[in-house]
Amino acid sequence: MITQSHPSAESSDSSSLPIRARDGGVSLRAVLLSLVLAAWFGYVVPVLDLQVRNTKLGAGHFPVGSIAVLLCLLVVVNPLLKLLSHRFAFSRNEILVVYISTLFSCLLPGMGSESFFVAHSIGSFYYSKPENQWLGFLAPYLKPWFSAALSGGNGYSGTARQAVEDWYIGNGGTNMFWGVWLVPLAAWSSLVLASYAMVGCLSVMLRAQWGQYEALSFPLLKLPLEMTRDEDAGGKPTVRAFFSDPLLWMGFGAIFALDFINGLNAYFPDIPTIPLSFPIGSLFTEAPWNQMAPMAMIVWPIFVAITFLLSSEMAFSLWAGLMLFQLQYIIAYYCGFSYGTLPPALGHSGDGVARTFTAFQQVGGYLAYAAILIWTARGHLKMIFRRALGKERPSEAEAREALSYPVAFWGFLLSFAFLVGWSHLAGLRWDVAIALWGLYLVTVTVLSRAVIEGGVMFINQGWVPLGSLAQLFGAGAGAWMPPASIVPGTFLQVSFFQDMRAFIMPSFLHGLKLAHDRDIHARKLMALITATILISMGVGLWAKVRMGYIAGGLALHPWFSIVAAQYPSQNAQTLLHGLGADLNNWFWLLVGGALVIGMSSARARFAWFPLHPIGYLLALTAPTQRAWFSFFLGWAIKSLITRFGGPDAYKRCVPLALGVILGEASAFVFWLAVDFITGRTYHSFLP
Repeated sequence: MITQSHPSAESSDSSSLPIRARDGGVSLRAVLLSLVLAAWFGYVVPVLDLQVRNTKLGAGHFPVGSIAVLLCLLVVVNPLLKLLSHRFAFSRNEILVVYISTLFSCLLPGMGSESFFVAHSIGSFYYSKPENQWLGFLAPYLKPWFSAALSGGNGYSGTARQAVEDWYIGNGGTNMFWGVWLVPLAAWSSLVLASYAMVGCLSVMLRAQWGQYEALSFPLLKLPLEMTRDEDAGGKPTVRAFFSDPLLWMGFGAIFALDFINGLNAYFPDIPTIPLSFPIGSLFTEAPWNQMAPMAMIVWPIFVAITFLLSSEMAFSLWAGLMLFQLQYIIAYYCGFSYGTLPPALGHSGDGVARTFTAFQQVGGYLAYAAILIWTARGHLKMIFRRALGKERPSEAEAREALSYPVAFWGFLLSFAFLVGWSHLAGLRWDVAIALWGLYLVTVTVLSRAVIEGGVMFINQGWVPLGSLAQLFGAGAGAWMPPASIVPGTFLQVSFFQDMRAFIMPSFLHGLKLAHDRDIHARKLMALITATILISMGVGLWAKVRMGYIAGGLALHPWFSIVAAQYPSQNAQTLLHGLGADLNNWFWLLVGGALVIGMSSARARFAWFPLHPIGYLLALTAPTQRAWFSFFLGWAIKSLITRFGGPDAYKRCVPLALGVILGEASAFVFWLAVDFITGRTYHSFLP
């Protein structure tokens, strides 16, 4: 039911690769460089994201920090090493191994990562007051090890209270209260690491299915593969083919100049900016157009260029999915339901664009699409299950996987069991915990598919599980979801679901894809990834705690320490008031599931069918609401070139698109360096 994409240009046949390309890549110097970068990004990324608030090095699935490292190795380090001797230069595989490691070290410490629990676990206590009565339901339902605010075992009082207040106000670093933080940090870290182990094992099991059998395109790997394409070529350090393409430099120069001019405006306000954002609210003031959900009209050249590299169907769907829901809001208006009076989705994690009837279409669509992905992979998954039970012998191909299939299968199940058991110890009833983590698996699988197939570098799901479950089954005293499950569950929900822009499953899939196609030693690579995760996460947690006491949590990014940090108690308060199951929500859930199944079936049977389910599933999210116009431009440019110039003209323009991507990323790095030197803050080019 899922249309297969074109295979990657990289051959998986290692026998056709040059000798140096078969070096395994995981050399001692590549490992050491990766671990040093993990520690460096672990400290720098939180500072940039939360305190300085300049352009983010991570917080997406095409991290600026990773591209910066790649550029540095290719343009600075390797040419210098080749001046000494060609043997000293990093091989292509070594460079790609370092790049893979940075996909993790740039994401884990920054915005949208699970380590945001540092603020989320204490924010509700700091902002509790007699008027909101949060303490009345927080302390009784949370264990002392769950939060630094309760670590004394006497409720929110004494040293624990002082530790939280000092973190928010700042004390100049005179007292870090590590004795208060150590147990909650260890408890939450074990949960986060178990989730990483689970998605890592799942990625190993899906690698062959998505990378070979369905031959998905992995568009976000296009640039690093092209940049390193002839790095193993012999001879003196000359300009390689990728960097000698005139079209590449046209795209690079135009976008770098644009960002250079717009960046100058922050330092010299008299220099006008080139506008990339256009207000459209005044265009839709009359009914029925004013019934549409809010959306922005912004041009991000990097999003336009990545969309240009996608299939026409996917590029069209990324913006058309939002229009499909806008049409529904207009129809609802003519049926007597105005947008402003429709009930909003409970706990919706986007920018408020969803209403209940559209949000439950999304939930049903996610469930249906996850089921379709499992059904499509049933043959491969059945083989893995038989391998795990010892009923099938390992194949030659399995030896090249990062983990053996039995280890991946049982590791996946044990990690899932740990997550459920941890949640149960925190207070969730078993079935609620299973439902919560089951929906987490559905979400990360579908969003990873969107990144791998759709090249979406800035992503979110637009719905959260507890609110959806409450409106389907009921919540509150005497309901399916009891108060003892609601309170700790809302903390888990905010830390793992509320902002998923930096979840790491796509990084696993990208890394495993490169390892297989480039014949990189996958098991050594997995060990390196594990070490990278431990170092970058550990340093990042230390940096987040330290920043609060030195700068004050109130001075950090408000989404991290103020807004989202209050979500657990706000969501819990809503759910504790009691919600009954609503059959209307079940109806719309089934509608969403039916639409996704219908789209998938139509794609498999009709070549002309233009909509991919991923566009529908990502429609009601903050990323799509902000980037839809960039998606539209990428699709429109590709369509015009293909229509009037044919496929050959499109292929000739691919270097131009790669130049735009590289130029924008280079401009981000350039201004980050300038901002660091000048001490400039709040200067960001990305959402």
